[in-house]
Amino acid sequence: MFPRKGFKGGAAVPHRKNTAEIETVSMGIPQKVAIPMSQHIGAPCETVVKKGDFVKVGQIIGDSSAFVSSPVHASVSGTVVEISPRLFAGGSQVLTVEIESDGKQEIYEDIKPPKYANQKEFLEMIRKSGLVGLGGAGFPAHVKLSPPPDKKIDTLIINGAECEPYITSDYREILENSWNILCGIEILMELMSFKDVWIGIEDNKPEAIRILSEMADNHDNINVVNLKSRYPQGAEKMLIYAVTGRKVPPGKLPADVGVIVMNVNSVSFIAEHIKTGIPLVKKKVTVDGSAVKNPSNVEVLIGTPLEEVFNYCGGFKSEPAKILMGGPMMGIAQYSLQNSVVKQTNALLAFDESEATLPKESVCIRCGKCVEACPMNLIPLSINQGVSNQNLESLKKYHINDCIECGCCSYVCPAKRYLVQSMRLGKTMLRNAAGK
Repeated sequence: MFPRKGFKGGAAVPHRKNTAEIETVSMGIPQKVAIPMSQHIGAPCETVVKKGDFVKVGQIIGDSSAFVSSPVHASVSGTVVEISPRLFAGGSQVLTVEIESDGKQEIYEDIKPPKYANQKEFLEMIRKSGLVGLGGAGFPAHVKLSPPPDKKIDTLIINGAECEPYITSDYREILENSWNILCGIEILMELMSFKDVWIGIEDNKPEAIRILSEMADNHDNINVVNLKSRYPQGAEKMLIYAVTGRKVPPGKLPADVGVIVMNVNSVSFIAEHIKTGIPLVKKKVTVDGSAVKNPSNVEVLIGTPLEEVFNYCGGFKSEPAKILMGGPMMGIAQYSLQNSVVKQTNALLAFDESEATLPKESVCIRCGKCVEACPMNLIPLSINQGVSNQNLESLKKYHINDCIECGCCSYVCPAKRYLVQSMRLGKTMLRNAAGK
């Protein structure tokens, strides 16, 4: 086990890992699922089924010819009852396939353990599985594992940091499926020729560190890194620096410094997919928050309405004022409980009025705390001013697009400025001005 120094900035957020010792349980089969055709960064899928079609578990229902995209599969067996655009989790209209379950969960007949003989066939298998980054970003895994030829990749980092408060789904995966994680790493090392593998875990998860350290002891090139617990330790650039000392330059990607980063659940899924052939149709989700009656870790079929997931966890013990998909720092507020669990969903949080009410903004006192906290070395107060003045040149000058929207600036601001919101608004202003 290798301890590492922390990165610059960040925030000491409370852990609140209330469900850390709660074993994951399978929720079962919902009556209906609503599966969006875009659950990833990149081109949305086009439907390959029509209303009235009968589909089975694992059958492709949406695909795209674009390289940066990922196919979408049926998570239940049953009948397609609706195909229409819906306002979904991220706030955009997405073409959605609604399937009424027959309760039988029949597996699509073409599904079988995949075979591959080389790296090209392995990457095609990953694409067909529908795997995207399961840590929240949703980047298609086959694209991440296909860097340009001029990028010399030597290091794989497995992200087990799970630095956001409340979320424990990665931690439970380590405790419950550690052999899958190790198997997935071994497969990636063999097919992708990584020289070194580092598993980064924050030091508030000693049991996860112990389990994976014991397993890694038998592998010369696999090492577990004991990371300092500080948000946003799990962000790619922070993680890469903490583990390797390499700095990803502004506007660049991990591949530019010879690194690929994958989430523990993503690596575990690869091993499971090779054993069963079943594509990505379910997700491990932490359900927690002050309004939730029975906080839990739940295995949920993709497309399941949020309302059913919360009901499975006993419903609400108080009226929820805010529902988040994801963690409290970077999660997306949900306008409806009829929204669905998607591939990137790692947590569903419900907060009552006492915790959901935003404090009122006051005048910036120019204390510089946001500058100290920013892990990307930005000046949030200047960007905030540029957004308020609609000064696009100022937004470019202060590198707004380098912001990872971690929320550290807002968290530490004594004036309670809505800094993250202004970052998102400013990025939208620049995209609109560029006609994108």
